[in-house]
Amino acid sequence: MTQNIYDNTYFFQEYSRMERSLLGLAGAPEWPSLRSMLPDLTGARVLDLGCGFGWFSRWAREQGARSVLAFDVSEKMLHRAIEINSDNAISYRQMNLEDLCLPEAGFDLAFSSLTLHYIENLDRVFESVHHSLIPGGSFVFSTEHPIYTAPRHPEWLVEDEGSRIWPVNQYLEEGVRVTDWLAKGVVKQHRTIATTLNSLIRSRFVLTHVDEWGPSDDQIGLHPEWAVHRDRPMFLLVSAKKQRGYESERSTVGRETPYSRHRSATDISSF
Repeated sequence: MTQNIYDNTYFFQEYSRMERSLLGLAGAPEWPSLRSMLPDLTGARVLDLGCGFGWFSRWAREQGARSVLAFDVSEKMLHRAIEINSDNAISYRQMNLEDLCLPEAGFDLAFSSLTLHYIENLDRVFESVHHSLIPGGSFVFSTEHPIYTAPRHPEWLVEDEGSRIWPVNQYLEEGVRVTDWLAKGVVKQHRTIATTLNSLIRSRFVLTHVDEWGPSDDQIGLHPEWAVHRDRPMFLLVSAKKQRGYESERSTVGRETPYSRHRSATDISSF
């Protein structure tokens, strides 16, 4: 069961003060890299898993998405999302992602930002996402990098001469990590890169790009404090596709959009 730490009042207050909470996607340093992995969204039906304040859902609509179905486990996050990103074409639902039951071939893109490291049963989520995508549909997500989640005490060690060392201990010991981040007792799930990618492969996804994110020279020029992320990557970004040609996938022909070749009879309005 995913911990709902975001409904903790103190945690939520502290999270709301973060730059990515105040500025949205512009405050997320990994966003330019993640954005480059996304397909054209004109006419797309989008699934936003762990939508938070709804910044991506709104951006998807601005890019021409036909509809967005957005899930989050936190009532407080969804309430804020509705306050700042109200749109009749965006439907917000409170749900533990491990309990998802999605329509077959109902979406063209599934997106998730910094959510999957809270998920215990990742295989089930990947299977559900694969089931929900049209053949040829995309799945793009970011998660905390395993180098970042591995240590029992994730903090820099400083040598006598002042250089920083990130302790990558217990990397192959997967499972629960309890850390103090914004509040005490935050539960995350550590898994290796191999485990995440092999879970996608078992779910019949085809990998298209993997990025162990680090800041560009231009980003460091604007934000010198981000240079520390070149010593150890903080985020893992992945894009994958559902292969075309699955005979079991139903499809209908819709209006002419980049996604019109594979349309499900199930739409967001009926979910």
